[in-house]
Amino acid sequence: MTDNKGKKTNVLIWIIIGIAVGIILKLFVIDFLHISGASMEPAIHDGSSVFINKLAYGLVKPGSRNFFIQWAEPKPGDIVIYLHDNKIVIKRCAAVSGARLDYSSDSEYSLRVGDTKITLTKEQYELMHTSAYVPQGYILALGDNYNESIDSRSYGFVSVNNIVGKVIGK
Repeated sequence: MTDNKGKKTNVLIWIIIGIAVGIILKLFVIDFLHISGASMEPAIHDGSSVFINKLAYGLVKPGSRNFFIQWAEPKPGDIVIYLHDNKIVIKRCAAVSGARLDYSSDSEYSLRVGDTKITLTKEQYELMHTSAYVPQGYILALGDNYNESIDSRSYGFVSVNNIVGKVIGK
């Protein structure tokens, strides 16, 4: 004879375990994000969704700007997710700590990082031109669509401590 009460208890325990594992995975391991805006086009389109590896750079404390443990830092080209003004932002890491930044104000305002020339407004140039290198513990984060992106050119370098993950798929 089967015990229906025992089966219901087992099912309930498995449901609770499943929910707990799901919450832990979402908080610490993998997440998805719905993209709003054209700042990362053509790589990531407005309205699309991306998967985020929250363990790419370390174990992030949920809802904070600190790591429990950090084991890596972003590399140029990584598409990262970070917190800015309590909002989740997605941008590409254009340069890392110590990278040289060359500015020009001749015919137009611009910034050169390696072989990449990035146009700047006069305001962006004024904000950034005193930094010849990306400061230690920071990255230069830019949207792929320079004309539509509000990024490091407008608000400065992004602390590595604010980065909560790396895009791993669309």
